[in-house]
Amino acid sequence: MQIIQGKTFDEERALYGSNEVQVIDCKFDGPADGESALKESRNIVVTGSSFNLRYPFWHDENLNIAGSYMTELCRAALWYSKDIEIAGCKMHGIKALRECEDVRIVSTDIISPEFGWSVNGITMQNSSAEGEYFMMRSRDLLFDDVSLKGKYSFQYIEEGVFTNCRFDTKDAFWHAKNVVVKDSVVKGEYLAWYCENVTFENCTIIGTQPLCYCKGLKLIDCRMLDADLAFEKSEVDAEVIGEMISIKNPKSGVIRVGNVEEVIMDDPQAQGRIEVTRRWS
Repeated sequence: MQIIQGKTFDEERALYGSNEVQVIDCKFDGPADGESALKESRNIVVTGSSFNLRYPFWHDENLNIAGSYMTELCRAALWYSKDIEIAGCKMHGIKALRECEDVRIVSTDIISPEFGWSVNGITMQNSSAEGEYFMMRSRDLLFDDVSLKGKYSFQYIEEGVFTNCRFDTKDAFWHAKNVVVKDSVVKGEYLAWYCENVTFENCTIIGTQPLCYCKGLKLIDCRMLDADLAFEKSEVDAEVIGEMISIKNPKSGVIRVGNVEEVIMDDPQAQGRIEVTRRWS
């Protein structure tokens, strides 16, 4: 494997089409303001490097990036690439990951609006993220110990498992299909409207008007804080510990709740059943 170490590149397509190359402690920055530094490359290892220019990793295959920094000016860093490992990095440019396959991210800090669109197969562990429309239209997601802050997250995703996560995000999981969220805290307004076959297990759900217009929705041993007007028009099987503010017109199924301050059933098509269990733990 060719080693490139301690160099600075700013020209257009500086290392275009590289194969079997290790990039160590390099900088991609400078007055030439060139784009697409490693486009169309294969079998690339990058360590301890910084990227301050646009589109460095497009159409790449077998890419390993560790201990590196993609700045806020590193726009759309990884697109149309596959077999990617990212560890101990900062990804701070907009649209940092899109249309990629087989991605593994560990111990990485992400600040990137529109991150992760249309990705097929992504594992993320021990990482933090901030940005709007996070992971939209992606599929086959496996997240563990991930913190997220930003609106409109996980919309239209399919096939996902999330464990030990902390999400502070409005309008999350809209239109999601076949998703499991376990041992997590999900905070935000209007959670998971129009979702299908989504399960929350041992979660704390915080925020107004959650889980409306859902199909095949399940809650197992969850708590719902500040939750009013919940489950409207949803097909739901829920076990809620403690108290809720209000439940409105569930379409079908059973909601077992420790206590609920108000039940609104003013739609004749709402056939869901509410059972007060007095369960607080």
